[in-house]
Amino acid sequence: MYPAEIVMPMKAELTENGFDELLTPNEVDTALAKEGTTLVVVNSVCGCAAGAARPGVVMAVNNSPKRPDHLTTAFAGFDTEAVQKVREHLLPYPPSSPAIALFKDGQLVHIVERHQIEGRPAHIIANNLIAAFDQHC
Repeated sequence: MYPAEIVMPMKAELTENGFDELLTPNEVDTALAKEGTTLVVVNSVCGCAAGAARPGVVMAVNNSPKRPDHLTTAFAGFDTEAVQKVREHLLPYPPSSPAIALFKDGQLVHIVERHQIEGRPAHIIANNLIAAFDQHC
């Protein structure tokens, strides 16, 4: 598990932009049972989370004419049980952190996995998400 002093600023990048933290498996199940669309970001300490995933997600929600009803996040290597529960909802996709998933009425409708984040700039991630928001939100 990562030390809190490392993780907290990385969590804040999303929570300060309106994302609710999912800290327990029950919170994950409750969030994903809500009607409408729910964006879940599996946050991470890696460079691609810092350079592309977090900035791309924030760019997308702040610049899209349509956006998810609910914005949520759990941190890999820190919110361990919550992330495990998120990953159960992401099956059959393998564990990935970072990862960005859009659910509609509890069903997974779009996912951006680590291999789709690595090496890409934030605006490419944002454009991917804005297209998903336009289609599903």
